[in-house]
Amino acid sequence: MQSSSAIRPRFVHLLNRPWQKTVSFRSVRAFSSSSSDEANQSRGGLPRFFSQVLPSSKGAVVRVEGDEFWHMTKVLRLSDNDRVELFNGKGGLIEGSIQRIDRSGLDFVALEDPKLVLPHYTQWHVFAAFGTLKGGRADWLVEKCTELGAHSVTPLMTERSPSISENRVDRLQRVILAASKQCQRLHEMVLSPPVKIDGLLPLVTQSKLSFVAIAEGTPLVSALTSSRKESSGLIIVGPEGDFTEKEVNMMIEAGAIAVGLGSHRLRVETATIALLATLMLWFG
Repeated sequence: MQSSSAIRPRFVHLLNRPWQKTVSFRSVRAFSSSSSDEANQSRGGLPRFFSQVLPSSKGAVVRVEGDEFWHMTKVLRLSDNDRVELFNGKGGLIEGSIQRIDRSGLDFVALEDPKLVLPHYTQWHVFAAFGTLKGGRADWLVEKCTELGAHSVTPLMTERSPSISENRVDRLQRVILAASKQCQRLHEMVLSPPVKIDGLLPLVTQSKLSFVAIAEGTPLVSALTSSRKESSGLIIVGPEGDFTEKEVNMMIEAGAIAVGLGSHRLRVETATIALLATLMLWFG
């Protein structure tokens, strides 16, 4: 029997080291998905829980412990023979039932072979200057990026937003997991290490599609009509005081498209979600 301490998705590894390595955007690919796979991803008929290890086939058993075990038995009060789903944050999904519960965990038995759902949308990598946000605003930003399907979120350090507290990592991971389960998301959203503008520029150069939100930029819809669809892209949003002129010029020279989101000045979390939601709908 395989064992899985179901605490948080693969991005839980961040708890063992301050930040995870940045994603390489050259290696990201888009896949097509069948209509049946899409239905499986959003069917929502059974409670869904995270497990790093899934049963390999119908009839196989895995052990569920930790936070997910607590949620299943203490919060939802599930018991023997109740049917649930497990997902692994990599597109894997399997339906099964609770076979046995004891003090330390429960045994999950698979009622079918595992399914693999491939991503079927443009994968957006969000860079947002949210390090100094307070009062749950950073949590809200990360939660909504998860729900909208962002592939990764990276705290962006700028001249006007120069730092981020590393003790937020654990909390943000919990936010990501909770949002993933709530929205029936099967693929992890990566929380990447903080990056400065200088470190962002090579990624902009590598990416074929990058949008940077700035005040008085070209209206977003106008920019989209002349943009071709790519398998992945970058979304860059600065602090509430906006980027400095030097930072804007550096990103545009690297290949970013400067876009505006209307006549009002938006908070960083509002601008991030407005831009991400528009791009997901436009390129979806």
